[in-house]
Amino acid sequence: MAVPAKDREKWDRRFAELDPYGEQPSGVLARHESLLPSSGKALDLAGGSGRHACWLAGQGMQVTIADISSEGLERASKRSGSAGLELTCLQTDLEVDPFPEGPWNLVLSVLYLWRPLIPVAISQLSPGGLLVILQPTVVNLERHERPPREFLLAEDELPSLATDLEIVHYEQGWLEDGRHDAFLVARKTP
Repeated sequence: MAVPAKDREKWDRRFAELDPYGEQPSGVLARHESLLPSSGKALDLAGGSGRHACWLAGQGMQVTIADISSEGLERASKRSGSAGLELTCLQTDLEVDPFPEGPWNLVLSVLYLWRPLIPVAISQLSPGGLLVILQPTVVNLERHERPPREFLLAEDELPSLATDLEIVHYEQGWLEDGRHDAFLVARKTP
């Protein structure tokens, strides 16, 4: 798939220099492990170097990680191989290319916001499948310069983006990862 050179190069540089997010899953996500499935197909959107994809694979899921960066996906592949886990790595521009075809038991998006993608992700969930999103809100700018406003949710915006889903869990605030985040777990009803 054609990936815009500018975006790909930016993320490739970041992942080539260091792993900007570390190896451990988000503390918020780990705290809610009991809400997540332990089997089935999972899609990690903009999963970078695979910290969440490997964690989900370790829980027993069949995981596809989709990202624009070949460097990030290479790190994810090496990380999963070292841990004896299997990942499917897909280099794609989620804002341009077709959405990875489901159905998915879990679609995860951490620190990636492209609002038009959310209804598409919902349409690709299996009945009973979960949409899980962790994203900073505009309140985050009170303490941090990044991410920029265009990548931040308005306060309490996230539930309104998960239309037609049953909200399993929602919280917003200064959470474990040090940002003012909104966290949503929502289920597609059969």
